[in-house]
Amino acid sequence: MNIDIVCVGKVKERYLRDAIDEYRKRLSRFAKIDIVEVADEKTPEHASDALNEQIKEKEGERILKHLKGDAFVVALAIEGDQLTSEQLATRIAQWGLHGVSRLQFVIGGSLGLDPRVLTRADMLLSFSKMTFPHQLMRVILLEQIYRAFKINAHEPYHK
Repeated sequence: MNIDIVCVGKVKERYLRDAIDEYRKRLSRFAKIDIVEVADEKTPEHASDALNEQIKEKEGERILKHLKGDAFVVALAIEGDQLTSEQLATRIAQWGLHGVSRLQFVIGGSLGLDPRVLTRADMLLSFSKMTFPHQLMRVILLEQIYRAFKINAHEPYHK
């Protein structure tokens, strides 16, 4: 299976880059993982709602250019479905059984995702009602994808 993580901005912190690299390495035996980073827009402090929407639109346009027509797209959104790790593993297995060969997970920027990206998504997935830094979310997402593949392979993984 091919898995793309389409995300806004670059990861600057070395400890996060190291964690991302570690999970990509672990996942390499289960899937081909590509991370596509699109440029983020600088958001001034105390920006108006209108400016925030313009920023999300620009970032959304960049994201949409990377979404493939044949991919199953999962957008990370606070209003999405919350799943257990086992439920995510089941979904990934079901998608594969139904012929999905490319999964694309989308992580928005600090303002979230443009409505057009949410509309394009085949599923909205929430990891919590809490807000996480979008750079840290990459690590969390990769860890959960890795956990899902380990569950599906009936291999032990720490709890």
